[in-house]
Amino acid sequence: MADWTENRSVIIVVSGPTGTGKTTLVKKILAGDPELGWSVSATTRPPREGEVNGRDYWFLSREEFERRIEADEMAEWAESFGNLYGTPVGPLREALSSGGVYILDIDVQGARQIRRKVPEAVLIFIRPPDIDTLAERLRRRRSETDEEFEIRLEGARTELDCASEYDHVIINDDLETAAGELRDLIREIKERRGGERR
Repeated sequence: MADWTENRSVIIVVSGPTGTGKTTLVKKILAGDPELGWSVSATTRPPREGEVNGRDYWFLSREEFERRIEADEMAEWAESFGNLYGTPVGPLREALSSGGVYILDIDVQGARQIRRKVPEAVLIFIRPPDIDTLAERLRRRRSETDEEFEIRLEGARTELDCASEYDHVIINDDLETAAGELRDLIREIKERRGGERR
């Protein structure tokens, strides 16, 4: 995977527990900067209402996902709450061949894999102001059973302890403020890497 970065392409990893708003933040940033690329993750979980295959996720059967793992067609992958999630290699390598900036919205396990394979990747952690706020956001989604809710909340507590592994941490207390911070940070990263290329 070292060849991904020979042209000084920039990989930015954005992580955070479920319910922190990281995907919403990433989509806001992408909408305002057409030069940014975004990696559509693959998953074995069924689509939620309104989700579109190829736009929100690549929805795969478990058999197909496992086949891709065996064929080394996943840049990173992890199992979460009984489902597999991962980043397909092909689209990522193709996007990075242009030397641009590419954003991955992935979990802590995936971020660790990308950091090992691409040490110069920039890792950004999105966290809620506190665990009570996160719990309320998860309840409002109403997409999990009570048991699933408790499992996700416990998983979130574990992920929050991993924030120190990241290069930057943004607290999402107010969506617009956090989006502004993320936008400014990505701009700084692009400018810094651009200067390194010259």
